[in-house]
Amino acid sequence: MQLLHAPSSLHLSFNNSRPQSEKSFLLSSVCCSSHPQGHQKPTWISYKRSVLSSITPKSASASTSAISSGTAEADVLKALSQIIDPDFGTDIVSCGFVKDLQINEALGEVSFRLELTTPACPIKDMFEQKANEVVAMLPWVKNVNVTMSAQPARPVFAGQLPAGLQTISNIIAVSSCKGGVGKSTVAVNLAYTLAGMGARVGIFDADVYGPSLPTMVSPENRLLEMNPEKRSIIPTEYLGVKLVSFGFAGQGRAIMRGPMVSGVINQLLTTTEWGELDYLVIDMPPGTGDIQLTLCQVVPLTAAVIVTTPQKLAFIDVAKGVRMFSKLKVPCVAVVENMCHFDADGKRYYPFGRGSGSQVVQQFGIPHLFDLPIRPTLSASGDSGMPEVVADPLGEIAQTFQNLGVCVVQQCAKIRQQVSTAVTYDKFIKAIRVKVPDSEEEFLLHPATVRRNDRSAQSVDEWTGEQKLQYADVPEDIEPEEIRPMGNYAVSITWPDGFSQIAPYDQLQKIERLVDVPQLTPAQA
Repeated sequence: MQLLHAPSSLHLSFNNSRPQSEKSFLLSSVCCSSHPQGHQKPTWISYKRSVLSSITPKSASASTSAISSGTAEADVLKALSQIIDPDFGTDIVSCGFVKDLQINEALGEVSFRLELTTPACPIKDMFEQKANEVVAMLPWVKNVNVTMSAQPARPVFAGQLPAGLQTISNIIAVSSCKGGVGKSTVAVNLAYTLAGMGARVGIFDADVYGPSLPTMVSPENRLLEMNPEKRSIIPTEYLGVKLVSFGFAGQGRAIMRGPMVSGVINQLLTTTEWGELDYLVIDMPPGTGDIQLTLCQVVPLTAAVIVTTPQKLAFIDVAKGVRMFSKLKVPCVAVVENMCHFDADGKRYYPFGRGSGSQVVQQFGIPHLFDLPIRPTLSASGDSGMPEVVADPLGEIAQTFQNLGVCVVQQCAKIRQQVSTAVTYDKFIKAIRVKVPDSEEEFLLHPATVRRNDRSAQSVDEWTGEQKLQYADVPEDIEPEEIRPMGNYAVSITWPDGFSQIAPYDQLQKIERLVDVPQLTPAQA
């Protein structure tokens, strides 16, 4: 497959628990907090993992050391440490949110920046308000200037990603596995809801046979362009959201076989200059075949949103999709049940029955269910080129999508935290800590045992199954140099000899565990 450059458009050609002060402020958000990977928890924090995003201890300590000299700095930090996130029980100073603290004690002026993990944090305004309040209460403070920012977009993935995907924090698949249930409507309105919350967002329309995006949005430039130097695709934009669809490639709907479609989707998705995105929403094509598997394997999907309708037939197809995502270790975080009901003559009618969405939630343990009614305006907005949440931002439909957006933001943050802290190395006890996502169990493994259990071709003959890596080849005191997550299913462990071991969570759970572990004293911890 090759991209053929044209000056103005893109063409495709195909070749083949701590005591809390009464003055503490509790902010319940999972998307705004951070947690140092491998950081030793203070004794007052329980071992129940928080739903906070990852931050390195270095950045937190560097920030603290740079601003902790003098009484004024200590006063400000002490005041800010009253703001507690209850999901982790840690203050925003310890989390490393406070950046660029500057104090002019003579004039009573204090300025600082709060760096959150996503610009779409639902309670960022509350963080800003409470930070202003607690610092302004200091007797010598006359003026407080708080600015808000977010960490740069980056994936939680250790592998070599295509250049276009290296600065995308979260990739969300919107899937139904059945056509005609409103999946594209949900994908587009979710994307513009996230953008309205302050996030940098893109939409990828993965349906080559019948792309919906060109009908649902109205960008001024309706043709994708190519960067002739980089041989990459430049997405078009509408209302600040970046858009890529085969329908914008100048070819319309295509007639082609599956392998060609998979190649087109791979090319469109991975060679696009997406830039820094907080969320890339993928409008998945219906089905559970090669195209869907290609998408799930080419990109590290953060989570999936499932769209269904009340009919039993829709549930059967959706169940297939949920199982597919489960096998590929992609968590489904929400179910949207579309066309649930309509109101007339003061009554509510359910023309397609009830229960498909709740059945998905109950059977598969998906935590959140959102209902969308039958509304002429919602259907009309999909044909007009302006999403409903943009056309009527204060309406009932927009409120439902706002709730869905908050859910997606929070669940993605929770997943990123779980993944980033699932496997860590504890240097004090010289053991690898493992806590697989969605599991309450935490256990310890000896590094040498993990290394000896490598199942790659370098350690095991893939034809005969003979063990090439011998027990004595691995020193008993070996320690990992780096542990990084690989999507939602495994970690990459780099050893002193330069070997990079891929360790799936399923495999780690079967390895012999450490039982006798030296207890740390408070001084050691």
